[in-house]
Amino acid sequence: MITIYHNPRCSKSRQALALLVKKDIVVDILLYLKRPPTAEALTVLLRKLGIPARQLLRKGEDAYKEKNLADRGKTDSELIDAMAANPKLIQRPIVVNGHVAVIGRPPERILEIV
Repeated sequence: MITIYHNPRCSKSRQALALLVKKDIVVDILLYLKRPPTAEALTVLLRKLGIPARQLLRKGEDAYKEKNLADRGKTDSELIDAMAANPKLIQRPIVVNGHVAVIGRPPERILEIV
């Protein structure tokens, strides 16, 4: 089962979902802004992505500046907690296939794992 962390207001997220649908792939759509992932779920997701927490952050969000997340002294745990509390901080879209995941920027990157 393929899962997409989806924000329907995001053009890249819509494009990634359209690519999956076009390939007739059954997709579990996770509207992460409505049902934010827990810190534990984000930790698992980061392992699947193979990246540190800082690379999953959206740096243009107000919460990024308000919480001073640019501070290199912040631990992965602090960054993960910030994303769990403020899901707008999470890069999108993210597509998960079993034990691997990819951020769909550009959207065609998701085709690497499906």
